[in-house]
Amino acid sequence: MKDAFGAPQSLLVLGGTSEIGLATARRLIARRTRTVWLAGRPSPALTAAADSLRALGADVRTVPFDALDTASHEERLGKIFTEGDIDMVLLAFGVLGDQARDESDPVAAVRVAQTNYTGAVSAGLVCAGALQAQGHGSLVVLSSVAGERARRADFIYGSSKAGLDAFAQGLGDALHGTGVHVMVVRPGFVRSRMTAGLAEAPLATTPEAVAAAIELGLRRRSETVWVPGALRMVMAAVRHVPRPLFRRLPV
Repeated sequence: MKDAFGAPQSLLVLGGTSEIGLATARRLIARRTRTVWLAGRPSPALTAAADSLRALGADVRTVPFDALDTASHEERLGKIFTEGDIDMVLLAFGVLGDQARDESDPVAAVRVAQTNYTGAVSAGLVCAGALQAQGHGSLVVLSSVAGERARRADFIYGSSKAGLDAFAQGLGDALHGTGVHVMVVRPGFVRSRMTAGLAEAPLATTPEAVAAAIELGLRRRSETVWVPGALRMVMAAVRHVPRPLFRRLPV
């Protein structure tokens, strides 16, 4: 259960090596979170991530998880909830892909879609069901402003995030009144390993800034969080730009 200050005492990060996921875990550990599960593919990076959080005083456990292996999600993620209640699930996995390559390689494009959308639908529903069964908890879903409108530069990634965003919003409506809170987080360009080497977009942010926004959103019981907040108004305008003009914009 959350403590008297509303901070989650237990956290499950789906995508255990995610920079945003780990930044969020560090922030919450500093504010009373004591148990952290990191779900991800077994690797030295996952082990190092767990060790880094243990050094902060948390009880950290790892569990094998592959977004593409949807047949295993119910068993592997379900077992986590049998160990005790989970106050917050952070769905933080995803791949950017390579737009130029993926356009000419349908198999690679499908892998992006399956990871970012199909895998997230599967894991999200498993965790949502477990949270509903325990009667409380928050499911935080990392979406992206890329899902707000398809861009020529990344429409494969953007379309997968658009699907994820719509799914998470609908799931939140379905769970309204059950005690389970669903929050969709829409960061802009995040300076991270995923975006290394890419031209930085305006209003770029950091994993730490996203983590701070997540924490604030949890306290406020927000349903949607933009990072940075100014993107809300920017994207409201972008959505209404006529397509012939939008095609010519350097975005």
